[in-house]
Amino acid sequence: MPAPKPQPSAADLERLAGVLGGRRWLALTGAGLSTDSGIPDYRGPDARPTHPIQYGDFVRHADARRRYWARSMMGYRSFGAAAPNPGHHALAALAAPVVTQNVDGLHTLAGSTTVIDLHGLIERVACLDCAELTTRLALQERLEAANPHVTGRIPAGDAELRPDGDADIPDPVDLTVVPCERCGGVLKPDVVFFGENVPPDRVEQAYALVEDAEAVLVAGSSLTVMSGLRFARHAAKTGKPVAIVNHGRTRADDLAAVRVDAGTSETLSALATMLAAAH
Repeated sequence: MPAPKPQPSAADLERLAGVLGGRRWLALTGAGLSTDSGIPDYRGPDARPTHPIQYGDFVRHADARRRYWARSMMGYRSFGAAAPNPGHHALAALAAPVVTQNVDGLHTLAGSTTVIDLHGLIERVACLDCAELTTRLALQERLEAANPHVTGRIPAGDAELRPDGDADIPDPVDLTVVPCERCGGVLKPDVVFFGENVPPDRVEQAYALVEDAEAVLVAGSSLTVMSGLRFARHAAKTGKPVAIVNHGRTRADDLAAVRVDAGTSETLSALATMLAAAH
């Protein structure tokens, strides 16, 4: 069982409100925000070591694709049922624009209206040959129909479930990988794998939100990868205060005007209540 996350102090909340209150601010979120929805974190203090799929391996090797889809088929049975937690609902209530590194779509489900899904969405599947987009649910039904011998599921919150919706399970011996129904091509989840670049238009949209904001809140991200860290750095470089709520260290700690080492659900819920009361 993961250790309980630290609770924010009254002083922590006052400092956060002092940075964000009365300003237009942007939330930059990561996997730590979704752990309370049963989706694990790659890098948090309680995360177990994992070896996520690499883009080059997926594209070049049929065996890598077979392993990925077998793991994804098992993991999706829980991942696809994940629901927004109080942290997602707090950001939606605060009407904060969101740039998220998560692929779970939970910010939109919680009611946030301005969301840049920086790394894509696990609910979409793209054909690498004809670019046709389909839903992950439709693909799940096809995978299960083609592989009736693959049974069981990875429970939400289980250490084997991973934040990109697949599962850390033994390699399958015989899995039928279904092709694109339109052209027979190779299917890939419409997410940015390790070793793959974020589409330039999403990066531009995210920078535009940072430019429009007067402050940035980092929530539930260690900012280990540059795809998220660059926005915190840009905000600090342009004189905008950066606030961080994360359980564990981040790569932007030296940039932070305020740093709260606590759970995101508890902290953001309390912050939403405090800021609402101030109005």
